[in-house]
Amino acid sequence: MKYFVSFFLTTILFISVSTNAEPAKKVLIIASNMIDMEDPKKHDTRNNLWEVAPPYHIFVSHGFEVDFVSPDGGKVEFMMDPLGISSYAIKYEGFIDKINNSFTPKKIESSNYWGVYVGGGYGPLFDVANNKEIQSIIAKIYESGGIIGGGGHGAGAFANVVLSTGEFLVKGKKVAGFPDSTERSKLWTKQGSLLPFLVESQLNKNGAIAQNKQTLKDKHEVVIDQRIVSTMFLPSAALVAKEMIILNK
Repeated sequence: MKYFVSFFLTTILFISVSTNAEPAKKVLIIASNMIDMEDPKKHDTRNNLWEVAPPYHIFVSHGFEVDFVSPDGGKVEFMMDPLGISSYAIKYEGFIDKINNSFTPKKIESSNYWGVYVGGGYGPLFDVANNKEIQSIIAKIYESGGIIGGGGHGAGAFANVVLSTGEFLVKGKKVAGFPDSTERSKLWTKQGSLLPFLVESQLNKNGAIAQNKQTLKDKHEVVIDQRIVSTMFLPSAALVAKEMIILNK
């Protein structure tokens, strides 16, 4: 009986300590509230599901809680069909509940997060790239030792972030984002003329060493430089999340 009581008390103590332990920091995914470019043909600006759901799956499957934030909060819209990992995240990992209840920037406490990820779709260029509250959140997380990740047009969302030093976050760092050459070859946005800026050009303008299909041997390569993890195109979005986790160890 004495041994049972001792074991019982030890178990209760362990549970108590585990319950009161400080929770692991979370990952923040930034999304756009845009649906279209508000041009006559209503060109699609919704978030790209294949650049958001796979990274979400990677973070969740490695035990991290993920929050979504968007400029207006609430539901955010996605383009692309739910296939593969995206389908799994939707069906089994609570992805839909999260995206239907994104936080407003005012609800975000930057110290709760070790990393920020932004996927593509054109939307972030319109309502995230110059949102002062979200830009401030990214800067605070980075300056606290956090990691910033981006896929496709997602790099455009943090291209304008200014640190407390007054310098751009991307200055002097190799960053991959949707390349100008590809943008100008597509009809999706009238060769980029409907966009507020081209990702590669904006990165270079703000001091980054923007990577493109000429500088990278593999166009799907993940580029890592000073806690910024990025890639040009959607097939590598999940790899960005994995590299972020590795950097966080």
